[in-house]
Amino acid sequence: MKMHLSFATRDIDASVAFYRTLLLAEPTKHYADYALFLTDQPGLELALDLNSQTNVREGAHYGVVAEKPEDVDAVIARLRSAGYALDVETAQTCCYAVQNKVWATDPDGRRWETYYVLAETEERDNEMTTCCGGPAPAQTDACCINDANARAAGESGCGCPKNTIEKQLAVPK
Repeated sequence: MKMHLSFATRDIDASVAFYRTLLLAEPTKHYADYALFLTDQPGLELALDLNSQTNVREGAHYGVVAEKPEDVDAVIARLRSAGYALDVETAQTCCYAVQNKVWATDPDGRRWETYYVLAETEERDNEMTTCCGGPAPAQTDACCINDANARAAGESGCGCPKNTIEKQLAVPK
């Protein structure tokens, strides 16, 4: 059994490049207006449809659960090497679990986390953690992408919360 997701995207090639890196997979189909990824790890069928009017503001985020901590490190290395802005969290409490995770944002603004649960906890989060219980992604995602890029350029940024972020890295493409 696999999950199927279908995302509208404003730029097929940029989205294919992002998901190729995130999923460590080549698209099964790749046309000017459509791409399809079929993966076993994670079990996923991801369709990308060209739609220049797409506006991601749903407040959701998406995730991949890693089987071992090294899997998170490998995703960090791939995304960093490809030049994507990252938020890396180490041993942070979020959603009743202590986790290592990395956040990246696709070209249309969808936030993706890859995470490994180090331990379960009775605490949802703590004062140092905004995690999933923090500001709605629809309010912060575009800002935080710009914020990470501004901080990487030595500017002050827009003030997005960063107290759970070990590193914010933005490498110019």
